Amino acid sequence: MPTCRELGIGFVPYSPLGRGFLTGRFQARKELQSGDFRANLPRFSDSALHTNRRIAQAIGEFAVRKNCTLAQLSLAWLLSKGKDIVPIPGTKQIRYLEENAAAVDITLTDVERLALESAIDKLPVQGARYTEEGMKGVDV
Repeated sequence: MPTCRELGIGFVPYSPLGRGFLTGRFQARKELQSGDFRANLPRFSDSALHTNRRIAQAIGEFAVRKNCTLAQLSLAWLLSKGKDIVPIPGTKQIRYLEENAAAVDITLTDVERLALESAIDKLPVQGARYTEEGMKGVDV
């Protein structure tokens, strides 16, 4: 980010809702539909989901206080990091597009942002982002 900012380059976070995980939707692997590529991702294994679910729960607690969804809070957090950050979450449904767009109306104070970050930092993510083969294409 410092280099992007030094050069005046905006940043688009990849998969800003963690492949749907930061919506709070997934509690168990069995919720993934047949053929869903996430079923092959290590972070969506049963054991990883069990552990990683705590992250969504922590975000959910903050979302309740802000009267918004987990997705909205996650996007609002990204937006709070700077005007040069533009998350573009993917969706197949208009209702989620509208819900995600409403994240621009959620304001996080510095105190709220730091409290959220502090809560999340204590909860390490379990499982690699992609399979071993998929990781070969990351940070190339």
